[in-house]
Amino acid sequence: MFVNHTITALTSMIAHLVVPIPLLATLDPENSPIVLSGVLLSLVVIYLASKLGAEAARNFNFPPVLGELVAGVIVGVSALHLIVFPEGGLSASDSGIMSVLQSINHLSPVALTSIFESQSEVISVLAELGVIILLFEIGLESDIRQLKEVGVQAVVVACVGVAVPFAAGTAGLMMLFHTPAIPAIFAGAALTATSIGITSKVLSELGQLKSKEGQIIVGAAVIDDVLGIIVLAVVASLAKTGEIDVVNAIYLIVSATAFLLGSILLGGIFNKTFSAVVDTLKTRGNIVIPAFIFAFFMAFLGNAIHLEAILGAFAAGLVLDESDARNELDELVKPIADIIVPIFFVTVGARADLGVLNPAVPDNRAGLLIAAFLIVVAIIGKLVTGWVVFGQPGINRLAIGVGMIPRGEVGLVFAGIGSASGVLDKPLEVSIIIMVIITTFLAPPFLRIAFGDSVEPPATEESSKVI
Repeated sequence: MFVNHTITALTSMIAHLVVPIPLLATLDPENSPIVLSGVLLSLVVIYLASKLGAEAARNFNFPPVLGELVAGVIVGVSALHLIVFPEGGLSASDSGIMSVLQSINHLSPVALTSIFESQSEVISVLAELGVIILLFEIGLESDIRQLKEVGVQAVVVACVGVAVPFAAGTAGLMMLFHTPAIPAIFAGAALTATSIGITSKVLSELGQLKSKEGQIIVGAAVIDDVLGIIVLAVVASLAKTGEIDVVNAIYLIVSATAFLLGSILLGGIFNKTFSAVVDTLKTRGNIVIPAFIFAFFMAFLGNAIHLEAILGAFAAGLVLDESDARNELDELVKPIADIIVPIFFVTVGARADLGVLNPAVPDNRAGLLIAAFLIVVAIIGKLVTGWVVFGQPGINRLAIGVGMIPRGEVGLVFAGIGSASGVLDKPLEVSIIIMVIITTFLAPPFLRIAFGDSVEPPATEESSKVI
């Protein structure tokens, strides 16, 4: 009897503790259960699209990531309108997910808008978390010793990959299209980006991540990301004040260099500490939980000093790559990446509005010619990077150049900031978006072509999973 009363009391206590706390309460307290429904339904769509797209791409001998991107386009703003985001200028009434929730719950327009914004924010955060985990895994799969060996080449590739498209794009817009200086500089800056997430995923799928070419591409893409942040900070300050904030630029250069080099140089200390923690812990998750604590803390540090969170995650992966538990950690991270990373790639595709390619829209017609110019500069400006690699006889220079081409979400960030600041007019904004879309979708198949017969397919079905 006493036991029954105790169980009843505990059950009542837990019920009182749990029930009144609304899920996702910080986003929308009144409608948090409906927000959760929207998130869950969105994840169903994302995972279904991701898997179908990846399988279709694999059947056509394309990298699965390309299938995930195309699937994102199909379920996104360009086609089915299932996964859409308010920052793209869309409302709740444009979302297929919101239409389902509205039919079930009979919501007011105000409530529906609030739910749409909250649901979109959750998916965006999950996508950001996906690319952080992706870069952590890429760091684990990279060979820090080989990265050090190709470090100088990676720096040269990154610098050329930033300087050439930036100079050619800016000068070309001003001379050929008579674009004012500041918008031309902003558009030129958008050409400097490289999407390390997309490129590294394709390299992993092709079995080329640890090749000399793969390590140069990954190293250059990381440096390129740092340089892109610095360029963005400079042009953003130029757009706001008409002057370059030299102090901020110097701060970013110093902090980025210190962060990456410090992480690598202190790797030995971190590894000893990590191994000691793993040996001390005896409960389930004794390896993967400390690893993610370290990865998320490094991502936090990167974000806190105004760099990118993905740089911190990549640095954490590089550091733990040399730990004693590295092989076991690789296997533990894979299923987590399989769950979270597809959200990132599907949402990248979902945000790509192919409507900007429609010449029937006057603003699009004005932007298509500029877009054609930017695409040529974007491709050639990165292709030339393969031919600046030195001291590596027999290296696949075309593969290095192609690997640097995709702009992905990084290029969209430039377009978004330029548009929000009022620097870019509609035709120029459209042209940048078109350039980002084309380079993002061209890179995966052309990277496979560039490697050709040297592609090393994964040996087993298990190893052919995402990353």
